[in-house]
Amino acid sequence: MSEPQSNIIRTQAYIGGVWTDAASGKRFPVYDPASNDHIADVADLDLDEVRHAIAVAQGAQKSWQAVPAKTRAALLKDLYALLKEHREELAELVTRECGKPIREALGEIDYGASFIEWFAEEAKRVYGELIPTPAADRRILVVHQPVGVCGLITPWNFPNAMITRKIGPALAAGCTVVLKPADETPLSALAIAALAEKAGFPPGVINVVTSSNAPSVGAEFCRNPTVRKISFTGSTAVGRILMRDSAEHIKKLSLELGGNAPFIVFDDANLDKAVAAAIASKYRNTGQTCVCTNRFLVQDGIYDAFASKLSEAVGQLNVGHGLDGTTEQGPIINTRSLRKVQSHIDDAVQKGARVLTGGKPHALGGTFYEPTVLADVNTHMSITREETFGPVAPLFRFTTEEEAIAMANDTEFGLASYLFTENIHRIWRVSEALEYGMVGINEGIISTEVAPFGGIKASGLGREGSHHGIKDYTEIKYLCMGGLEESN
Repeated sequence: MSEPQSNIIRTQAYIGGVWTDAASGKRFPVYDPASNDHIADVADLDLDEVRHAIAVAQGAQKSWQAVPAKTRAALLKDLYALLKEHREELAELVTRECGKPIREALGEIDYGASFIEWFAEEAKRVYGELIPTPAADRRILVVHQPVGVCGLITPWNFPNAMITRKIGPALAAGCTVVLKPADETPLSALAIAALAEKAGFPPGVINVVTSSNAPSVGAEFCRNPTVRKISFTGSTAVGRILMRDSAEHIKKLSLELGGNAPFIVFDDANLDKAVAAAIASKYRNTGQTCVCTNRFLVQDGIYDAFASKLSEAVGQLNVGHGLDGTTEQGPIINTRSLRKVQSHIDDAVQKGARVLTGGKPHALGGTFYEPTVLADVNTHMSITREETFGPVAPLFRFTTEEEAIAMANDTEFGLASYLFTENIHRIWRVSEALEYGMVGINEGIISTEVAPFGGIKASGLGREGSHHGIKDYTEIKYLCMGGLEESN
């Protein structure tokens, strides 16, 4: 594979409107997970440079929040247009960095751009309130003001959309940002910064700090009092650390953390639709998304039929490099993740599960893995409790609706869940009983910019997308106006 050719490729950090190398001269490599080809070397900043970026963002905060919402909206609309104009280049970059098939990468760019468009529109709609007063000489008003400098930490699995989902509402609300992208996928973040620069965002409003030392950058975001909000997408373990380390300064937090999504298939479900949705939900990005199904709960009456249809469909998925237009499954991101997938399968098989298809590394080598379906899975297996983050579909059996709900809720996580049934009464009962922030009903793909994305329990705090998303970047201020006596 040749190196990507594009006028939006950057390998320097972006601070205060200036593209800059690390003062130490250090750089870290970026590799294609499918071929292990070296793509680029990127500036590896130290903590002093991260602190400088935070100070620069603070310096730009007052002037940016004073910019009229209509003007902020216009800049975001210009960025949206540039994201769409460079759609193919951005998608190729996503595929090269994280390995997902190019068709999925193109979808991610569209999805990512949709948040910029949505929050450009929402910038002008951060409405306040006039509350009925308890006294004739008072008026009570509520306004929403930007929270201030935001530290944003994004993962590798959606290197474009997880950024736009955060910078869109932050910028629309009048906040400046310091973004730390995953060190596996920094080029997509820097490309967005390059387009934001072209769109005309003022220096210091958007800053991108690239570093191979994510824990230290996260700790700086937590301990630096200038950062007033942290938005993080990643593991629950890291989310707990950020929450703990932010306690001293009582920071505002948005945490989109791990999941253990159940996919419940009842006897009366449309089997073909359920299988198609299962493929979409489980195997998108090779099973490496936070809302991927982790457990398939299938009722007795259709268990065997569902298992047969799903394993047949999974066995036909085409595995290969993402830039090959026929590829449906790319690589697992790294060998550590590959080992976790294999350990979950080995544990399940040792405890009685059957491999219906897949179950071993792919003949392509590297971190490619065969899309897998396991039958006869039970709650004593590791895959029940832990998020696999790989192309493995474990099938559990249940008998009653109550049993399915209990199994689905028997986890610390509460991000996404799915259920398939043709019974409208069951739809209401089960969807209301599921302890999850999101429920897909006869639908396997639920993410959209117009809906509030987020979880409960150990899956996080706050919501991204929808009109709720922008409020997470504001503080509520109550104004009490007194002494308003009636004139004579």
